[in-house]
Amino acid sequence: MLNRVWNQLLVAPACISVSLIMAAAASASEVTVPAVESSQAAALQWSESMTEATTSPSDIALENQPNLPEASLQPGIAEQPVITEQPSLTADAAILDAMTQYTNTNVDAYSSDPMAQVTSITQFSDVQPTDWAYQALQSLVERYGCIVGYPDGTYRGQRALTRFEFAAGMNACLDRISELLAASTADLATREDLATLQRLQEEFATELAVLRGRVDGLEARTSELEANQFSTTTKLSGEIIFGVAQAFGGGLDDDDDDDDDDNDDDDGTDLNNQVLAAGRTRLTFDTSFSGEDRLRARIQAGSFGRFNTTDDEGNTVLGNEARFGFDTDTDNQFEINHLSYLFPVGDAITVMAAAEMSHFLYFDFINPATPFSSSGRGAISRFGRFNPIYRLGTGTGAGISFDFIDQVGLQFAYLAGDAGNPSEGAGLLNGDYGALAQLTIQPFDDLTLALTYINSYTGTDDDGEGIGLISGTGSNRSRVRADTPTVTNSYGASLNFEVADFVQIGGWAGFSAVRAIETGDADVWNYAGTLGFPGLGGDGNLLGFIVGIQPRLTGTTGFTVEGRRSDPDTGLHVEGFYRYQLNDNISITPGVIWLTAPDHNNDNEDVIVGVLRTTFTF
Repeated sequence: MLNRVWNQLLVAPACISVSLIMAAAASASEVTVPAVESSQAAALQWSESMTEATTSPSDIALENQPNLPEASLQPGIAEQPVITEQPSLTADAAILDAMTQYTNTNVDAYSSDPMAQVTSITQFSDVQPTDWAYQALQSLVERYGCIVGYPDGTYRGQRALTRFEFAAGMNACLDRISELLAASTADLATREDLATLQRLQEEFATELAVLRGRVDGLEARTSELEANQFSTTTKLSGEIIFGVAQAFGGGLDDDDDDDDDDNDDDDGTDLNNQVLAAGRTRLTFDTSFSGEDRLRARIQAGSFGRFNTTDDEGNTVLGNEARFGFDTDTDNQFEINHLSYLFPVGDAITVMAAAEMSHFLYFDFINPATPFSSSGRGAISRFGRFNPIYRLGTGTGAGISFDFIDQVGLQFAYLAGDAGNPSEGAGLLNGDYGALAQLTIQPFDDLTLALTYINSYTGTDDDGEGIGLISGTGSNRSRVRADTPTVTNSYGASLNFEVADFVQIGGWAGFSAVRAIETGDADVWNYAGTLGFPGLGGDGNLLGFIVGIQPRLTGTTGFTVEGRRSDPDTGLHVEGFYRYQLNDNISITPGVIWLTAPDHNNDNEDVIVGVLRTTFTF
């Protein structure tokens, strides 16, 4: 009886272990393989104890058992049922074998199949979007890349996780997170960098304080400008010119009867020009709607008169040769002299529409190939600015520029002189006009060549006299004024070569084939050579020289008007000026113009013009 009780006590721990293992297998989130291995070891230990107890029960002495009170032991024994057959240990051994096989199967399942890294959760055939952990697995797989699966495409998420697997998975995820953190903080400052910055900040504390004060001042000025700005979309710029000029000489050579040739103008023919002092103001309003287009409106007012061109007896002794590049006479009343809209079409085409223009060079994309074209900062004479044929067009029209390659540009432009008049012989297409085509070539940055063609038409004035060529330069005869309208085909070539940063040479030639309708044909030529020294004596300075022949009537065919067949002689235009840039907004330009044989007539005395131009820009 005692042996039976003792055997039951020995078998009880094994049964408890089996129950614990089965319960652990049912809860994957709470059981680890090491725990199963511990249970297995415990079961094996109890099995050995059972074997010892059954094989040699006689070796167990009663005196080694706990001293139990006899009264408490006897009732327990008395209550036991009578066993007629001693139970075999075969059932106990079967339970232990089943437990061992279960644990071995799970351990083998966890470690026998090699696992591979996956890149998408869709690679797992046993993971469905309806699974409660689907989103977590998707994040770990696709965002962190630290989940592996089995070669058969399964994840086996229902099985237990060993502590080794947990450690390996956790380590993989931590490594991946460390990589991401390292990549995102690679450009951040280190402690050493911060220490260096702190040291520099301490060393340059004074300079930083000064800089901070300057920044505060700039912020205050910026706020003031923003609060009082003219417009958020329109930019206002201006140019004001003050000029003082005097013309010396002129009149007819001494040709009195005493033949003294003393050049004392015995006949009393003088130009009688006094010192001229006047100014011109221009205000330009540029508006952009897209950042690439430009709407420009410019108003101007001036009081620059022209030098007298006749002597005391009414003889013409000077043409338009002595006109300034900036002369404007509106009685100081503002008027619009430029109104246009420019916009790009793609990367290579620019279009410009104009409601008011004084000449073709108001089209921004037409390059005259000369550094002297500005009226306020370039040459002081009208002729010295650019080839006069560019002035054979004025009014309303449009232009287009094609720049398909950097070295070559093609421009077209059209201007109608009386586009706003609907009367016969006027309008956009039936009145005075000028049509231009130009090929601009820049084989390299320092060389510019412009080849120009202009077709123009001018009618007659209110008195029925032909207007002729209106360039505002040259001799009186070069206008080719008859009693009929004129049609002109003009050709020009302009060149400018930047020999060095401080030297530029260039020039132009222009030819106009003029036909006075039903009257005859005429040829008009002009030439010039230029030499410039930009930056001489300081940034913004410019020393310039122009030597040329202003427009001259060289011959006519069919003209019957007396004196219109050609200019009798050839006069030279010699000009020199020096622009001195006082600051970013003010420049002073003294200059001299020497005209030999004015009006291309040797009978006229030379004229020397002295000019002082002061230009303010803002």
